[in-house]
Amino acid sequence: MARPRYLKLFKPYDVLCQFTDEGGRATLKDFVAEPGVYPVGRLDRDSEGLLLLTDDGPLAHRLIDPKFEHPRTYLVQVERVPGEEALEALRRGVVLKDGPTRPAEAVLLPEEPPLPDRSPPIRFRKNVPTAWLSLTLREGRNRQVRRMTAAVGFPTLRLVRVAIGPIGLEGLSPGECRALDDREAAALRAACVPRGQAGAGRPRRPRGRS
Repeated sequence: MARPRYLKLFKPYDVLCQFTDEGGRATLKDFVAEPGVYPVGRLDRDSEGLLLLTDDGPLAHRLIDPKFEHPRTYLVQVERVPGEEALEALRRGVVLKDGPTRPAEAVLLPEEPPLPDRSPPIRFRKNVPTAWLSLTLREGRNRQVRRMTAAVGFPTLRLVRVAIGPIGLEGLSPGECRALDDREAAALRAACVPRGQAGAGRPRRPRGRS
């Protein structure tokens, strides 16, 4: 049996999270040469950052299903500078049209993170300051980060996913895709082992006949 394949891609801005598009827009096909792998979850066209791809269906299911609470970490540039009240609201969870969110880990960053420039750049408004947050969610609703920051009064300007569980974005440039190394693949599989089944996935010794 062929070994499962695990890849990570730094999805650029303005790229659809699918392999085909009748309108001729940029898709994953422009960046992923490996056939037969599929994205684990989605990133919106106007979002950037880490996307995992695999042909391991059970693992992909565990990463996507919110009941397993796998963390996803984002760096988020917002309009204006959130105070502690807004940050606490994000940490408690906010009420959206599709119901309350789970609590998030929300940190106001002291300075702009060292990310590659976006093309095109964010529209600059001289009289409106911006700030960067680190947000970690354990669920993945449609445009959730953008809706959460808007709900507390600070619209998202730029959104970059930097980690999914133990896998991070570091070492990749926008548009770059590579296979997970052995350490990363092992960490990803370990993170997807159901609680109480720490030995799951280990090869069993063949039993002798009695």
